[in-house]
Amino acid sequence: MAQTRIILGIESSCDDTAAALLRAEPGRPVGEILAAEVFGQESLHAAFGGVVPEIAARAHAERIDVVTEAALARSGLTLADVDAIGVTAGPGLIGGVLAGVMFAKGLAAARGLPLWGINHLAGHALTPRLVEPIEFPYLMLLVSGGHCQFLAVEAADRFRRLGGTIDDAPGEAFDKVAKLLGLPQPGGPAVEAEAGEGDPARFALPRPLLDRPGCDLSFSGLKTAVRRACDRLVAEQGGLTRADRADLCAGFQAAVVETLAEKTRRACAAFAADHGPRCLAVAGGVAANAAIRAALRTVAEEQGFGWSAPPLRLCTDNGAMIAWAAAERMALEGPDDLTLSARPRWPLDREAAPLLGSGRKGAKA
Repeated sequence: MAQTRIILGIESSCDDTAAALLRAEPGRPVGEILAAEVFGQESLHAAFGGVVPEIAARAHAERIDVVTEAALARSGLTLADVDAIGVTAGPGLIGGVLAGVMFAKGLAAARGLPLWGINHLAGHALTPRLVEPIEFPYLMLLVSGGHCQFLAVEAADRFRRLGGTIDDAPGEAFDKVAKLLGLPQPGGPAVEAEAGEGDPARFALPRPLLDRPGCDLSFSGLKTAVRRACDRLVAEQGGLTRADRADLCAGFQAAVVETLAEKTRRACAAFAADHGPRCLAVAGGVAANAAIRAALRTVAEEQGFGWSAPPLRLCTDNGAMIAWAAAERMALEGPDDLTLSARPRWPLDREAAPLLGSGRKGAKA
């Protein structure tokens, strides 16, 4: 039987600096979160309408030791109790990823601890097994600010992509619509709150790619359609009323929900063709949206799949998911050495054709 370990997880891929202590038995589902701390950066980026990479990187460098100390204090542990470290090594904003990797490497070297560099997307994709005894394989919709993919999670180190976004991720579209309408960032919660007061049927917004087969998604055209509707209202009446803004948010959210629901039906069918109906899981920051969760749960029930959605605090970026992914990796392979590098790009399915193109540094997704 594998030995229970205390794992420190460190996450710094975007605008949340996070650390967590996790007790886990490598290779077996369900772990115990002993402490989880997240320092957000919303106030630092609010004036810019989005995340500024240079500001984010500086904030990570200044806060990563503080958030780690806070997690240790909350857990009642010290570094002497830690058995291993997991750290996000990519993909993400390279300055933030580098801050986390260098800090983790310093701790590992100073304390003589094994270190696992974790793919941020794998952290999200494996989170359902942190909270429920879900067996491989399962179908995952990873839906966040920067990513959107349907994945057949066949093992802790084997992910097969069934489809994904060919342009903007849903979270990015939520943020851009919020900025367009003068709502605060992050845009997801702001748009969701406004949508609850609006009429989703008022504006005829597109459902991108539903006329094409497969599981790929697109949200850039939907975002543009919202902009055009907004511009038309401004030209006709000189500005937007509160009702206009609420109706635009409601229509946009309804289009996202309907699109994700239909594409998820197709992903379920594709997954079931190989594995039969298993479990549909959802993770990532956009999975915190109540309307999206409800629609996807309905799809799972219709298709005969089980359903798993982690608690909201584990949907957004956090250190516990990184510690858990490290526990999963421990059961399969040894640690990384101190040559571990930060990676801005790191696709989960290395055999799939790039969705968003490829460059000198490799596939983006």
